Amino acid sequence: MPEVSVNLLAVLIAAVINMAIGALWYSPALFAKSWLAALGKTPEDIKSSSTGIIYVINTIGNLVLAYVLAHIVDYAQATTVVQGAQAGFWVWLGFLVPPLLTVYLFEMRNIRLYFIYIVYQLIALVLEGIILTIWV
Repeated sequence: MPEVSVNLLAVLIAAVINMAIGALWYSPALFAKSWLAALGKTPEDIKSSSTGIIYVINTIGNLVLAYVLAHIVDYAQATTVVQGAQAGFWVWLGFLVPPLLTVYLFEMRNIRLYFIYIVYQLIALVLEGIILTIWV
């Protein structure tokens, strides 16, 4: 396997960007109301859950995702914004869309939840791919 060069600062920034997009995406300004309705929950239900550990796990997950995407960007020898965006897109299409759709369908979850989440991940991964490509 070829040696990979990963910029850890770029990985950190990409992970933070993903979380910032998520914070905006699930805010009242965008999809909080639709998301909560599809979940059958209220803002109070969400606030009453123990979100501290959820944010820790989310942060770790976003760091791992950005680190793996950095490897893929490097393997693909992406050097332009378009190539970085393509790397993020292909990771999204191949590794998130199909398995998550299967989970949502078998669990008989509200399909709106799937689309709210999957479009957020598309935007986040495309931007992460760009960041990880241009910030070598």
